[in-house]
Amino acid sequence: MEIIEVAESKKEYLDLLLLADEQEDMIDKYLDRGIMYALDDNGIKCECVITDEGNGVLEIKNIATVSNCQGKGYAKAMIDFIVSKYRNDYSILQVGTGDSPMTIPFYEKCGFVRTHVIPNFFPDNYHHPIFEEGIQLIDMVYLTRII
Repeated sequence: MEIIEVAESKKEYLDLLLLADEQEDMIDKYLDRGIMYALDDNGIKCECVITDEGNGVLEIKNIATVSNCQGKGYAKAMIDFIVSKYRNDYSILQVGTGDSPMTIPFYEKCGFVRTHVIPNFFPDNYHHPIFEEGIQLIDMVYLTRII
């Protein structure tokens, strides 16, 4: 298993990026300014895009694992890599996600805690309703982890 930085042709990973963020124009808002990593384990299994939000805050904007590889520890390995690589340059790693029973427990298991909510984020920013496990995502939930 190897994690590599993707500096060019980030859109080649669009299918994987869209697993975590269903609308391409939303991805376009952070992809160019973000740093992207891909986890290769006999093929790309996971990707992550992070951005510098200032004041010592690093944000996970997108993290996705190939559908048939989910639950095998790839996303956790990616987060562990990000924490290890950036702990001397940043004090907080944050992530914003939908209030989903699929994602919130994953981040909490990785050491994140809920900090705040942006009400109506998904209806206000996406062209169509977003659903995870049959639940419509409405609010953006932010979680942070001290690194």
